[in-house]
Amino acid sequence: MVKAVVGEESQLQLAEDRLSRSSEPAQVGLVIGKLNSALDRGFVFDLVPTPQNDAGQPACSVLEPAKDNKKKGSKSKSQTSDSSSNLVIDKDWVAEHARQVSRMMVGGIKVVGIYVWASESAFKNSTMVLCQTVKGVAEAASTLEDDLDERLLIHICYSPRRWTCRNCTLSSNITSSSLRPCDFKMGRVLTSLQTFKCLYNFDLRLPIYQEKTSKSETLVDVLYNGISNYVKELRGAKAVIDGNLVVNDEACTTEGLHEVELLLPFMKDMYIEACSQKDVVGVVNFTGSLCSFSFLNSKEPISQAFADIKDDIIRSLLSRLDIICDEADEDPGPIDNGIKEAGNDLASEKPVYQLVLHSLRKNCNLSLPRRVFVPWLAGTYICDYLQPSETLEVLKDHCVELMSMEAPNDASKILEPEEEAIRVSTRSFWDVVLPYCSTSSSTQEKNMEITGKENSQKTSKSPSLYFIAAFIILLLSVLVGFVFVRKS
Repeated sequence: MVKAVVGEESQLQLAEDRLSRSSEPAQVGLVIGKLNSALDRGFVFDLVPTPQNDAGQPACSVLEPAKDNKKKGSKSKSQTSDSSSNLVIDKDWVAEHARQVSRMMVGGIKVVGIYVWASESAFKNSTMVLCQTVKGVAEAASTLEDDLDERLLIHICYSPRRWTCRNCTLSSNITSSSLRPCDFKMGRVLTSLQTFKCLYNFDLRLPIYQEKTSKSETLVDVLYNGISNYVKELRGAKAVIDGNLVVNDEACTTEGLHEVELLLPFMKDMYIEACSQKDVVGVVNFTGSLCSFSFLNSKEPISQAFADIKDDIIRSLLSRLDIICDEADEDPGPIDNGIKEAGNDLASEKPVYQLVLHSLRKNCNLSLPRRVFVPWLAGTYICDYLQPSETLEVLKDHCVELMSMEAPNDASKILEPEEEAIRVSTRSFWDVVLPYCSTSSSTQEKNMEITGKENSQKTSKSPSLYFIAAFIILLLSVLVGFVFVRKS
């Protein structure tokens, strides 16, 4: 359980100044940072306000009670209004904001909770809705490797001005006991972060099974299941950092950028394994190269950076699939995501998540969005994903809408390490089998050719042998006849 939280003083002071200058009676937003259960500590890097919803309404507002002007004077009315006011929060909108912001995070930087700018009475009267909002944010920004059952709730009170932090337990039943106070102080957090970078190449071959139930398996289903299973492989990986195999779990003391290489255990060839199963009708080839960054606090062991790299790889792959599905849901028409199917217009009629694989008769190719990195705070980065047809202008819009920040105008400061997009292609069963069969068939043809030559040689020799045998038999018969004639 997180018992102490340290916030980046420079960023939190900027957030407090921004809030004090605003005329809003209440505001809600996301807490960006990192929680470490092993250290029982949390680190807060920045506060990101949740933008207005699609209707132009703020995500958080104050609900004042009904006033009875006849029975109460103005002073008593003000006191009653302040003591019984409640916060109205658009929980779904805050969760959606958290879901999209979490895609922009890299290793070691996550959405770890929410903050609220409100009076003391409004906060106390709204603990249940705040806990529900925290839980919705945690579910929206969760990952496959997320083993933490807690998030942060930071309250910035403007009368009197003070900061308080609480730990919210993510239990199934939210109660008043779900919130527990924890120590909170401001200091320097970002300047002590260590940077780790990994260029990771992968080549996954996922089998397409014949339909057995009423639910048809789509391309996205196969990819999601494949990535979920791939987590098990990554758990067994070893790390080589700056050319040295990580053996001891020690703190990283050297400065500068650290290069990370993953060493995965040997895996079986999925082509051969898939061909050995009777209910397999094809294979999805999921291959490419992705870039991952991770940022480690000076108090954390180096193994944490390695775990953050692996978590970032999985989150990056899942985020690319989510983006394709989101765009298909928003626009039911054809989308430009690089889908091609040879000799068939099916891909132009249906979005990727609707493609039923076992019924496809042609190969299908898909390009996933590429990842780019934007400078953030104190040498750190956040990321975004661009479709093949999108430019950096889309990136700038996302930074303003989701992170309330301006992207750099200098394009050279934006990192684009992924030169080629991650590729997904489907292959039918015979496309998988034939390369192996062709090898064996060519061997058989060579054997048949050799056998044929031997037979032809035997056939060419056989007439001469038959002729000699016949001549000998004829000669013997003549001699025998000659002997009988002389005796007679």
